[in-house]
Amino acid sequence: MKLICYIDGASRGNPGPAGIGVFIKTESGDELLRKSKSIGLATNNVAEYKALILALEQIQKLEIALDSVEIRSDSQLLVKQMQGEYRIKNPTLAKLAAKANELIQSKTFGEVKFVHIPRKFNKIADNLANIGSSLNKL
Repeated sequence: MKLICYIDGASRGNPGPAGIGVFIKTESGDELLRKSKSIGLATNNVAEYKALILALEQIQKLEIALDSVEIRSDSQLLVKQMQGEYRIKNPTLAKLAAKANELIQSKTFGEVKFVHIPRKFNKIADNLANIGSSLNKL
């Protein structure tokens, strides 16, 4: 089975009140999960990585036999860094990327592919991330 996972992070102020959104569906279009979460104060890039980690953790909890997972994000930075095309200079992002890679290496996912998509094709995850950022009790 192949899963398609849309992720997004939002920060109001960068850094500011931040939230993350995850939308997971099967390749045939069956919705498996919509999740929104507040993550406190964070930058946009930290929120993007935390959305990726949340998505990977949620996929593991589904306990489905997977051939592949396609992670779709409108963050070109996250996609290029996770594909190894860009170096990760920021120590906080490096730690988050390492955690994401550790989850990916768990063999739960089969092949993991990262795809950069235009923001207009990431509306559900974007809305979920914005909901998460508005849930902050700062």
